[in-house]
Amino acid sequence: MYLLKKTVCLSLLLFLSFFIANAQDSDVRTIQIEGSDQMKFDVTEITAAPGEEIKIVLTTVSKLPKVAMAHNVVVLKKDTDINAFSRAAATARDNDFIPSKLTDQIIAHTPLAGGGETVEITFTVPEETGDYTYICSFPGHFAAGMKGTLIVEE
Repeated sequence: MYLLKKTVCLSLLLFLSFFIANAQDSDVRTIQIEGSDQMKFDVTEITAAPGEEIKIVLTTVSKLPKVAMAHNVVVLKKDTDINAFSRAAATARDNDFIPSKLTDQIIAHTPLAGGGETVEITFTVPEETGDYTYICSFPGHFAAGMKGTLIVEE
């Protein structure tokens, strides 16, 4: 009898843990983005409310090896010199093209995703309204137009 009660209690605990975890995640809006061999995001504009929590899920669609074609999403602060950031990122291969000296200019970023891979990041949108650029920091991709805008508005 004791073993049965213990099993029922554990099952109930597991169920409640699963329910609570999924209930919390349902409040987070998810934005699905694809990156392609054409070095473009299929979503180039995201609108969000100040302080909203969002999840960006990036999938790379490519048949090329990851060393030749991979993508990430890097959301930058408003005052970032995007061209300088992109140039610095090109030399940061050991850090997945995230320049360690410029991390203070990043709001959020995903890891790199090679062909067929999916990565994600959940973050809180800035409280300050305005336009925030997001880019792919893999070398040459921003210059090829792989960017978008996070529009924060009431």
